[in-house]
Amino acid sequence: MAAQYRSGVPDNWFVDPVQLGVPGVRRPVVEDEGTQLSWQTDALCAQTDPEAFFPEKGGSTRDAKRICSSCDVRTECLEYALQNDERFGIWGGLSERERRKLKRRAG
Repeated sequence: MAAQYRSGVPDNWFVDPVQLGVPGVRRPVVEDEGTQLSWQTDALCAQTDPEAFFPEKGGSTRDAKRICSSCDVRTECLEYALQNDERFGIWGGLSERERRKLKRRAG
């Protein structure tokens, strides 16, 4: 039995690239507190293995920091981590310990 095909284009043929998380295509994303998160769509970490950014205790942070060093939204990422007191992972190229030191120097 031959497959039957519908003529014409289906109504849902278009997929918005923002919904797919295509880098370079931004739209404002707002959390409940009003924090702008649109930078996350361009974050290189969103395109790589998340485990590199949350190493086990004593694990290497080298790979994550190398990725951060060439990320276009590194500054926004670090600001977000500092404002939201992120306790784990590499954010904006800094570990939790490095972010604590930065906050102490600034405060």
